[in-house]
Parts: sequence; structure tokens; C-alpha cells
Amino acid sequence: MNPAEHRASRAASFEATLEPAQRVPPLALGIGCRRGVTLAQIDAAVRAALGAWPLANVTAVATLDAKAGEPGLQAFCAAHALPLQTYPREQLAATPTLAPPSATAQARFGVDGVCEPCARLAAGGAPLVRGKLALDGVTVAIAAFLQDPANTDAKAPQPTHSR
Repeated sequence: MNPAEHRASRAASFEATLEPAQRVPPLALGIGCRRGVTLAQIDAAVRAALGAWPLANVTAVATLDAKAGEPGLQAFCAAHALPLQTYPREQLAATPTLAPPSATAQARFGVDGVCEPCARLAAGGAPLVRGKLALDGVTVAIAAFLQDPANTDAKAPQPTHSR
């Protein structure tokens, strides 16, 4: 089984564990991008990564703190009324990724990747339901918030930095 099939199988397994009313859990997006990408590029990559999941279920967007000032990323969050959470490279480096290490992320920021660890951190350490998708200068990964049935009002841990 190749890595993409493995990720798809894990996502399907996760989906199967949810009750019907929970089939679309709250989602956290991890986004990495090249400098200067546009709102349209980010929107297209996010929608491709989400597939059949509705954008309305996204409750958090996260990126590396060095990317927080990207106009396209800020515009995406503003257009969809989503908070942008940022994390320092030390937290990303300490969070494992499924995708092979990115040579660009390693050279530029000293981390194996941006989108996958950011998605997991924003979802309070939850597993990925969609591994890294790279499209037109944007990378997107998705983690689903795990809900504790005993405490459905519990909030995810807060990031170290936020917009």
C-alpha cells in the first residue's frame, strides 16, 4: 500500500468510527504556502483537500508563525471568518508528519513540514484525516477535532501564538 492509499485508509477508518450525527466533525486546516500566493490559490487548494467535507465544518486554520503575514492566507481567513493560529518552528519540529520531509521547509525553516503538524496542533493533537495535499504553491492537511463524549463543550488547547 502506497502512502496516499494508507492515508486514505486511515481517514476512512476514522470516519467509520464516528456516529452518524458526527460524520462531519469540526475540522482544523494546516496550511503552508509559497510567498505571494493568492486567496484564489489557497481557496482552490483548501477545497481540493476538503473534497466532500463542507468548508463550514472548518473551525481553525493554522500555519507556521513565519507565514502569518502572507496576504493570501490572511484574506482566506477573513473571507471565511476563520481564526488564524500560528505556531513556532519548535512546535512544528516536535510534531511528526506523515508526508516525506519537505526539502524547502527544512532549508527555509528547519522543519520537516508545515501543513501536517499545524493541522494536528490546531486540533489539539488529533490525528490527520487528510494528509498533505500540494497544489499550486499551497499545501493543506486536515485534522478532525476529537470530541470527548463526556465533555462535548471542551475546547481545544490554545496555540502559542495567534493572529
